[in-house]
Amino acid sequence: MEYKLTPAETLSKEPKRWIATLIVALVTVSLIAWSGSALESNSTGGSGLSVAKGIILGILHPTTDILFTLQKNGVPYLLLETMCIAFLGTLVGAVISIPMAFLGAGNIVPKPVAVVFRVLVMAIRTIPSFVYGLMFIMVTGPGAFAGLLTMSVCSIGMLSKMFIETIEDLDRGILESLSAAGCTTFDKMRYGIIPQLMPSFTSTLIYRFDMNLRDATVLGIVGAGGIGAPLIFAMNSYRWNDVGAILLGLVILVLIVEWCSSKLRNALMRG
Repeated sequence: MEYKLTPAETLSKEPKRWIATLIVALVTVSLIAWSGSALESNSTGGSGLSVAKGIILGILHPTTDILFTLQKNGVPYLLLETMCIAFLGTLVGAVISIPMAFLGAGNIVPKPVAVVFRVLVMAIRTIPSFVYGLMFIMVTGPGAFAGLLTMSVCSIGMLSKMFIETIEDLDRGILESLSAAGCTTFDKMRYGIIPQLMPSFTSTLIYRFDMNLRDATVLGIVGAGGIGAPLIFAMNSYRWNDVGAILLGLVILVLIVEWCSSKLRNALMRG
């Protein structure tokens, strides 16, 4: 009769890894302590801890004058501008990405054509959004239009790649069945292709809009419109109450958008 080890005996026979775990923990703590030694104090803004304290106190005591005003320098207007940049950038990027995705799908067009458009999409995705923002600011000048163009080009790179993968995963059996039933090309697109693509396309667009909303905030720092520029100006001048008002507005906006996105995704999953 074979003897079976008890759970305690099994655990006791396992290799001891506490030494390696202890070494990793010590190295991690040492690296954190070493990186913290690089913090410097300055005469204008104080130490890093005082800056963090100022931000926290600013969030707890935001400037209500800019938080509840509808003027152009108010948080609601700046958040609306940021959301419009993200939404229109996603929309324009989607309109351009759909034909590019069909031209880059190997199961729709010949392989050489698909390779050319895949390389184009890869080249678009290579350049960071900050570089696009600086390029468009040099062309159009600072403002929301530069942010819109930046978000559109950045959306093309990601959406085209995701759309291509979705198109290449199409169920060809449905299309063959529709062809056997005598359906026209329009009927095959209407009843065979679009129903398969729409849920995935919509989910990808929602996800990209979430990304563009956060990127539009960051791009405002370089002058591409939105709420990023007032945020960095307030931080540079140590107006922590204004910083708190802007961050509070951003948090509320992101929570609302996230809630709406979750509702839309659940509706898509239920069909």
